[in-house]
Amino acid sequence: MNVSALGIATATLASGIRAQRAPVSAAQLLAACRLAWEQGGQLVALWASDERDRERGFSLRVLLKDADGLMLLEHTLADEGARYPDLAPIFPAANRMQRAVFDLVGVECDAEDQRPWLWQAAWPIDRFPLRRDFESSTRWDPGVEDYPFVRVAGDGVHEIPVGPVHAGVIEPGHFRFQVVGEKVLRLEERLAYTHKGIEKRFEAYSLAAGHRLAGRVSGDSTVAYAWAYAQAVEAIAGVGAPARAIALRALCLERERIANHLGDLGALGNDAGFAFGLAQFSRLKEDVLRLNAQAFGHRLLMDFVVPGGVARDLEVVAGEAIQAQCARVARELRVLHDIYDEHAGLQDRFRNCGQVTRELAVQLGLTGFAARASGLADDLRCDFPTPPYDALGVRQVTHVAGDVWARVAVRFDETLESLRLCESLLTALPAGGVATPLPDRTPAGFALGIVEGWRGPVIIGLEGGADGAIRRCHPHDPSWQNWPVLEHAVIGNIVPDFPLINKSFNLSYSGHDL
Repeated sequence: MNVSALGIATATLASGIRAQRAPVSAAQLLAACRLAWEQGGQLVALWASDERDRERGFSLRVLLKDADGLMLLEHTLADEGARYPDLAPIFPAANRMQRAVFDLVGVECDAEDQRPWLWQAAWPIDRFPLRRDFESSTRWDPGVEDYPFVRVAGDGVHEIPVGPVHAGVIEPGHFRFQVVGEKVLRLEERLAYTHKGIEKRFEAYSLAAGHRLAGRVSGDSTVAYAWAYAQAVEAIAGVGAPARAIALRALCLERERIANHLGDLGALGNDAGFAFGLAQFSRLKEDVLRLNAQAFGHRLLMDFVVPGGVARDLEVVAGEAIQAQCARVARELRVLHDIYDEHAGLQDRFRNCGQVTRELAVQLGLTGFAARASGLADDLRCDFPTPPYDALGVRQVTHVAGDVWARVAVRFDETLESLRLCESLLTALPAGGVATPLPDRTPAGFALGIVEGWRGPVIIGLEGGADGAIRRCHPHDPSWQNWPVLEHAVIGNIVPDFPLINKSFNLSYSGHDL
């Protein structure tokens, strides 16, 4: 983003892609965000830090992305009463991020919507967990929150509350529908029931050990989070992972994408009354997970990616088994794709259901595979290819319909492409070691890590202290951008279609609630 006309001085920020950082005033922050929007940029993340122990007040960080790379805007608020400009009129996804910033750090913006977002009466409302003086060991009685949902009035309008407790093992989230008959007029979400205090917990870890917690922010994206975290640590420490380790990271990242898409393709078939699809895709996913355990030590690939490289090498026989499995899954996937295409019942449920137009996707900042299903070519592996993706020639998959079927079609095609990438990575797997030791004393510093996870870009903003401990770590899941879009996707559809629409996005509760 060209911000020279705004008088903003920039400095290079180490990360996996082109990135800069710039200190900004309140006026410059607002102007830079407007300029980014006009130039087709996106809001990637927004968070804050307590810097009062350094006599810097509070630091607000706004991460933007455009065709040139990343821009981190850093705005300092000198005291507790200072406010920053409301960015939601420019980037609607900023609304909930700003409310979360207040709940956690106590920094407020000039927004009309001041409702709590993460608070959930889990701690005293006048205490802020990410402040330096917050005592997490203190016990207090849980409060009661009466969240003011927005209601639609009119003849025949009634309200349907769903959740927060759902059937099976689905994580908790509350959905408040305003409907006429079965047609949805409005949906409002209430999340944060799985708030776990992860950002505060990071402060007890060293930079070298924090990858274990990063990999558990959202269990279905453990490779993406651990890799983004490793990128940030390596940038701070000034070390690079060996080429073989980077290739193995990409191999695991693609297998993570494959497993999640396979599982969701089966669940989508089941939600549309096609149990055969659930049975077949569950079988394929289970095969992938079992081979993960044999080859990498964990079904979900946890603790494989570590700062400096990977935790273990891949044995030759395991690599051969993965290649054979990729070819087998690809053959079966093509057959199942034809079955889904030709099944009249699935087509009736999928087509024109939960549609997100390209214009709406741009306006709301939709990201990841859901954005690609609405015609937005948005994939870090293609837009900013870093090793090993710069040598793989990733084929970006897009669709234009923006409905459930488009998101299903993108999943099919992306899974086939990931299977191809896995075979390519194994065929050209570099020789050599799989880990570079970190220095005994890691210098203080700040860095970003960013990886295209299966849902979309996963971000780690990491600051290390002089003693090698984590001073601040902010993990950001693409679900922050995409949860608000789900509220719009369901409008005009019937209530029974909500589970299908919801599953077509399959957003993370855990990665959002932290």
